[in-house]
Amino acid sequence: MTNVHPTAYVAPDAELGPDVVVGPFCYIGGRVRVGAGTRFGPHVTVQGRTTIGERNHFVGQSAIGGLPQDLKYAGEESALVIGDDNVIREFVTINIGTAAGGWVTSIGNRNLIMACAHVAHDCIIEDDVVIANNVLLAGHVRIESCVVVSGGTAVNHFVTIGTLAMVGGMSRVVRDLPPFMIAEGAPARARGVNVVGLRRRGKSPEAVSQLRDAFRRLIADETPTALAIQEMEAQTDLLPETKRLISFLRDMERGYQGRYREALRRSESDVRA
Repeated sequence: MTNVHPTAYVAPDAELGPDVVVGPFCYIGGRVRVGAGTRFGPHVTVQGRTTIGERNHFVGQSAIGGLPQDLKYAGEESALVIGDDNVIREFVTINIGTAAGGWVTSIGNRNLIMACAHVAHDCIIEDDVVIANNVLLAGHVRIESCVVVSGGTAVNHFVTIGTLAMVGGMSRVVRDLPPFMIAEGAPARARGVNVVGLRRRGKSPEAVSQLRDAFRRLIADETPTALAIQEMEAQTDLLPETKRLISFLRDMERGYQGRYREALRRSESDVRA
């Protein structure tokens, strides 16, 4: 049974699924759709064209579905889509998308977004991601599955952080970060392989060992990346994790300032011109 606190406001045309809980002093706008079992703590604002899945927990004081902080935004009917089983902590802000970014900001499943984090317009957060306190994601950032971004990190627009990477606290991320790596610094760069994360996700010892060798040859050594990739691809026993790393690094090499998806946007602009 849906439970709405007497001090909360839910617009007449909002859609709340079964067993949704709306806490004190919440605001739920008219274009909001909420799946079964989702809970809103006190003072949560949900507005815009926002779709929220099932069993999410918004702990309190968060602002969800607000307008993009982008001067190019012209009021287009963009959206925010949030999946299932996410935990959104206090004072988190998540904005809707823009026409320039595919119209949608997207949050997947089973993510934890900790207090005071900001997820800007057109970001894509996949599944099982941890965003720690005070992390700032600029527009168009993509975070692949099983990533950990530690507290106080700021991520530049159009950056992609590859799957199972871990970013150290207070980092400044201005380029794509390869999957399976530990990265930190200002600017952040890969410092080694995320061995603990790989083991926790059930990756084999052979995969961990090969990624360690790949890190040494492709990232740590001074050999040009393109040449190092060619040499490593000559091996016939590459595992899927290593192939994924090589593919990611190749994209970085041809991306604008190491941000592959921004290069794609610039190419599309050239075609339209």
